[in-house]
Amino acid sequence: MVEIDPDFIQAPEHRRKPVIIEAENIPVIDLSPILDTNIEKDPLAFDELVEKIGSACKEWGFFQVINHGVPLEVRERFESVGKKFFGQKMEEKKKVRRDLVNVLGYYESELTKNVRDWKEVFDVTFLEPTLVPASTDPDDKEITHWYNQWPESPPGMREAIQEYGQHMKKLSIKIMELIAVSLGLPAKRFNDFFKDETSWMRLNYYPPCPNPDMVLGCGRHKDTDALTVLAEDEVSGLEVKRKTDGEWLLVKTLPNAYIINVGDLVQVWSNDTYESIEHRVMLNTEKARFSCPFFLYPAHYTIVEPLKEFTSDENPPKYKPYNWGKFIITKKISNFMKLDVENIQTHQFKIV
Repeated sequence: MVEIDPDFIQAPEHRRKPVIIEAENIPVIDLSPILDTNIEKDPLAFDELVEKIGSACKEWGFFQVINHGVPLEVRERFESVGKKFFGQKMEEKKKVRRDLVNVLGYYESELTKNVRDWKEVFDVTFLEPTLVPASTDPDDKEITHWYNQWPESPPGMREAIQEYGQHMKKLSIKIMELIAVSLGLPAKRFNDFFKDETSWMRLNYYPPCPNPDMVLGCGRHKDTDALTVLAEDEVSGLEVKRKTDGEWLLVKTLPNAYIINVGDLVQVWSNDTYESIEHRVMLNTEKARFSCPFFLYPAHYTIVEPLKEFTSDENPPKYKPYNWGKFIITKKISNFMKLDVENIQTHQFKIV
């Protein structure tokens, strides 16, 4: 039986395939056992929860959580201001448009027949300021700061996002602790990585698309973070590539649930015990879609490599170490320039 830590308890393709499987769903996990103050009297419930988390991470890389402790009114307030922001005139949104100097803020895809992604976004960092390397040069030790750009309209947007972000951080750490225990690690094994985190959120708005077979809301990709906590409205669009057969599965979100996926960092830390899975977003011809992923990122000075608990002479590290800060700076800069080569990806550090 797992020993319970008291602190833990309280605490692309341009064209889509013609057929998307809709009848099945990713695992749904009830988190109420870790919210129950009487969990000490029923440790079997905790063991069962850990087993479900481990199975979902191993077999799917994705799952939904319910009874997660995030107040519904906080989420509704956040979603309301987000939708109001995207509903404004373009000149108002462009007042906080991101650029190479201000890398956070608003951005719109040019909705033309040649573009792949069809969406508007608003990026906001969790810690303000967020400390990151000043350049991609591996020998440059200088540190700079990322600051959020907060719009004047709609009123209360900053406060709603910050309140919601606090709940996303708390939930993501709870789930990371469950993942740690499912891997046979102490619950808090990953926590120190996030003390000076570079975590951020993206508000996504996907307008109705007249030709959804020609473009995507978001192309196929894997998340480079440790963990993603995704909220989406009633308009489904997320598709997950199922591990067993490679089929794309449309995720049907439950009301007030959150979709969780394991990121590349957990894959590296666990030396491929758990795997980050490809996913994408499809568009709707009639309805707009609003979603918001929270990306759990470690501190900029983190050296990402397989943990010693998962390596041995018989099972050597499967990834070369890399500096997290330099990694994310390289990816951010790529938002503002055309690259002749593939943008930096975790798999490039795989040892062949």
